[in-house]
Amino acid sequence: MTEVLPARRRVVAAVREHGAVTAEFAVALPAVVLLLAFLLAGGAAGLTQLRLEEAVRAGARAAARDEPIGSVEGAVRRLAGEGVTSSVTEDGGWLTVTASSPVGGALGPLIPWRLTASAAARAETATP
Repeated sequence: MTEVLPARRRVVAAVREHGAVTAEFAVALPAVVLLLAFLLAGGAAGLTQLRLEEAVRAGARAAARDEPIGSVEGAVRRLAGEGVTSSVTEDGGWLTVTASSPVGGALGPLIPWRLTASAAARAETATP
């Protein structure tokens, strides 16, 4: 003999759970979007830091070759972007280039971080 009653229970239970996936998706979606935003912001901060480090290395090499300060700051600005502030200091034959910039990218204005990088190089002196 075939029993029909359990099949009806499954159908009734499935009808009661209708829309549960939509509710679970609505609860999980903000968490997924927030995680994606954090990942994108972290990636933008990492890329900005790498650009700053490369820019100060190039600036330190230029300063060590005794290029004018304007040329050094121009090289830093060209590699790190327009929002960068840079400075060149000398201490006992060592030239240090320091640059700082806010985080770039689409989420950059929402992140209150100011990233900084510096590099030092020994000044090259011409031997007569």
